[in-house]
Amino acid sequence: MAFENITVETRGRVGLIALNRPKAMNALCAALISELGQALNTFEADDGIGAIVLTGSEKAFAAGADIKEMKDRDYMDVYMSNFITNGWEQVTVCRKPIIAAVAGFALGGGCEVAMMCDFILAADNAKFGQPEITIGTIPGAGGTQRLTRAVGKSKAMEMCLTGRLMDAAEAERSGLVSRIVPVAELVDEAVKVADKIAGLSRPVVMLCKEAVNVAFETPLSQGIRFERRLFHSTFSTQDQKEGMAAFTEKRPAVFKNA
Repeated sequence: MAFENITVETRGRVGLIALNRPKAMNALCAALISELGQALNTFEADDGIGAIVLTGSEKAFAAGADIKEMKDRDYMDVYMSNFITNGWEQVTVCRKPIIAAVAGFALGGGCEVAMMCDFILAADNAKFGQPEITIGTIPGAGGTQRLTRAVGKSKAMEMCLTGRLMDAAEAERSGLVSRIVPVAELVDEAVKVADKIAGLSRPVVMLCKEAVNVAFETPLSQGIRFERRLFHSTFSTQDQKEGMAAFTEKRPAVFKNA
């Protein structure tokens, strides 16, 4: 399938999607969001793909939603069309892990899409921010919610109320990103990590992803109970038997995703 706003490729067991609107710093227009959803659905349905990497360019992951496209919309328009919920949330419903490989600017909707992914690898030139307040609105794709859960109330409140940007070092210290990678190595490292995940038991990876995500939305006692039941369920898989047998026999495991 030909795309105009993203590029898509397969690297072994990894699906790689790159946002590709260089003249607009990868601003998230409706067409791009639609294409992103199509690409994610294709990789989700492909049994040969075990994990996905989402990236942009060295200059910008995404500089935000396309302001030119939305500046003249009114309340009833965005409410009745369910703006942002339709399309944008596709990132959050994929069962296969999605790694955000962020270089350059990840601002507004760009920061929010990165936070929708399962974890973020940041280039050393990455900058994150929710500057919507400076153009008369607030984050609308989860910025006030996911950022607060990632970095805490005080820092999230400051960033959302002032529009201040956070560099990669601060983002790592604050827990927004998992680690920092030299910009020239970012995509290759993200693909390497994704390939490692893709080589594990797919159903168990999906269960693990589900368990971690539940931690953001439930009390600890309920989350522990949910985790325990998923842990128990892994003992019904062939891959659990293979993984533990391989460990005791001191050999590499050969998972069959079953």
